[in-house]
Amino acid sequence: MACDAEVRARMAPAGHDQVRTVHGYVFQHLLTGPVRVSDLAGLLGMTPQGASKVAAEMERIGYVARRTDPGEQRARMIELTLYGRAAVEAGRAAREAVSARMLGLLDAPEEFLASLNRLGEGTGALRDILARRLRP
Repeated sequence: MACDAEVRARMAPAGHDQVRTVHGYVFQHLLTGPVRVSDLAGLLGMTPQGASKVAAEMERIGYVARRTDPGEQRARMIELTLYGRAAVEAGRAAREAVSARMLGLLDAPEEFLASLNRLGEGTGALRDILARRLRP
């Protein structure tokens, strides 16, 4: 949690002081394009109502825009705005800086990363990370 708080604190000066941890999960699922809110709920492991609430919050802040699904008029899709994409870039830069700072505290960062990679592969967590499904 301390790393997450530091990442968010580093994003604030770039104009992203309202970003929350859950927004990061949503951002990851929108990087490839618009997603139905109901599909987003499944990807996030939450109810459609919960996903809709997060989408509404992110729309209010300006990170996403909602639109009607062209294939089904009752369904709503969300997509990243330019401001949302800027938040993703700010988050990436912040995570890189925090990671570098944390690794700088270690005597053998390469050894640590190799061990972490083995642990991720052995537990299946690496697969979940790559699929953007790993929960805290």
